[in-house]
Amino acid sequence: MIFYFSATGNSQHVATRIAEAIGTQAQSIETASSEIVLTDNEPLGFVTPTNWNELPVLVREFIRKAEIRLAKDNYVFAVATYGFLQGFVCEDARRELKRKGIVMNAGFSVKMPDNWTPMFDLSDPAKVQQQVDAAEPQIDEVIAMIKAGTQGNKSHDRMPYFFRPITDRLLTYERQTKFFAVDKNACIGCGLCAKKCPVQAIEMQETAKTETNKLGKNPVWTAERCALCLGCLHRCPKFAISYNNKTQSHGQYQHSKYYKKG
Repeated sequence: MIFYFSATGNSQHVATRIAEAIGTQAQSIETASSEIVLTDNEPLGFVTPTNWNELPVLVREFIRKAEIRLAKDNYVFAVATYGFLQGFVCEDARRELKRKGIVMNAGFSVKMPDNWTPMFDLSDPAKVQQQVDAAEPQIDEVIAMIKAGTQGNKSHDRMPYFFRPITDRLLTYERQTKFFAVDKNACIGCGLCAKKCPVQAIEMQETAKTETNKLGKNPVWTAERCALCLGCLHRCPKFAISYNNKTQSHGQYQHSKYYKKG
């Protein structure tokens, strides 16, 4: 069984490809049961984005809450998808599993378009597609290593773990929802952002109806912090959501195999 978290499709794509190649299932942690019971020789994988060089909060919580019952010869691994640095993701996963008495056999990584558009520019579709295409041979390599039962952390672009307390403070700061804003002239009040938010940090509240927003609703962030997946920003059909006034010129991103814009 492979579990993944994905806001814009990267980790979903990697998890799906690996699952198909090794004959198992891929399931989102947002819908998965916390009770995981494996059979003999069944692999257990976690495919996750990189969140400020760390294992995302939601993935960390899922592993901590999960009741994992191993059987015989289960191969346990993690795969980090990332755009700049993989940082500590695989090491974070290893430590979380170790706390549950589970030995993680291997860690891998796949470099893909980075949806952290406060920093990275994804406005050129041709360049983004080049990054998507370049990920495919990396996924093939990860699949080959998993099939071979490779041991150890084979992920790329890691960081020394002593930087972890610094990135943790940065992540906590950036997760503040006060940095999100809505262009009320563009928002159509569809509620997709609230519906898809993995931590229910968004509510649709009544506003004046306009020619653009016939439903008379706008999203409001009601939680102090969120998962910082930026799914709301990238999935918005009208690109009405921004983060800290740094994202409008950098475009939106969704893996075309799993999401359609508009």
